[in-house]
Amino acid sequence: MRSFIKLASVALAGLFSAQSWALNIFACEPEWGSLAKELAPEATIYSATTAYQDPHYIEARPSLVAKARKADMLVCTGAEMEVGWLPVLLRQAGNPRIQADQPGHLMAAEQVERLEVLQKVTRSMGDVHAGGNPHVHLDPHRLLQIAEVLRDRLMVVDAENSHHYRQRFVDFAARWALAIEQWEQQAAPLKGLQYVAYHKNFSYFAEWLGLQRLATLEPKPGVPPSAKHVQKLHNLLEGQSVLAVLTTAAQPTKNAERLARKLNSPAVVLPFSPGAEGAEDLYSLFQISIDRLLAAR
Repeated sequence: MRSFIKLASVALAGLFSAQSWALNIFACEPEWGSLAKELAPEATIYSATTAYQDPHYIEARPSLVAKARKADMLVCTGAEMEVGWLPVLLRQAGNPRIQADQPGHLMAAEQVERLEVLQKVTRSMGDVHAGGNPHVHLDPHRLLQIAEVLRDRLMVVDAENSHHYRQRFVDFAARWALAIEQWEQQAAPLKGLQYVAYHKNFSYFAEWLGLQRLATLEPKPGVPPSAKHVQKLHNLLEGQSVLAVLTTAAQPTKNAERLARKLNSPAVVLPFSPGAEGAEDLYSLFQISIDRLLAAR
């Protein structure tokens, strides 16, 4: 009888444990899904976009609405990154747990200091973000700040397992700090080098490592470059030392490669988000990016 009770207790404990981890997290971009996995590996995590998509231009299609309707927590970039589709998604999902006034609604970029904040925005400026550059995940220090906020939100949304999230953050923070130290040592030769980017995707990454952006291929944010503009950039940059012309896995490479040939510099594709160019997680995202830039010297 005692053995039966013991077995029953173990079975019930397993059942409750499985239920306690039935947390659904909706991430707008892969980087936030990867970060959520570091702190809540038992959760069901869904990413609305892939590393090969531009998250500015996503539709709130029925499949996304269905996922958002089931979510206990939503983690997105914010700072107007998803302004074209996230409000529609939230309205159609009708899920009170992930609305803007709830702890289950986390806009990552809005938790840290942002670069390139604009005081005034006009249509003539192109697809700019008044609240600053939203691509904060490419600074590992800011990413750790966001992880701390995510921990706190998880502890509210799933209070029963708050001790788990607290410990997972401690473990992640220790591993992440060690990784940052190693990356900064590896990337030291890149400090002060100049690059050209397709878009202002790499501002935080460049600030972190001391890289200098000379120009962007886009004449205005969101406006594809023409052959005339590429030639104009070549004339402007000719004779300067350019480490590389950078694009992401989600951007076209034709004009980047054309400019790179003219400048006698390599065209380099960086993963930008987990899921592209061999980057399986946040750690490999940074490591691959640094390795490719070092190889471009």
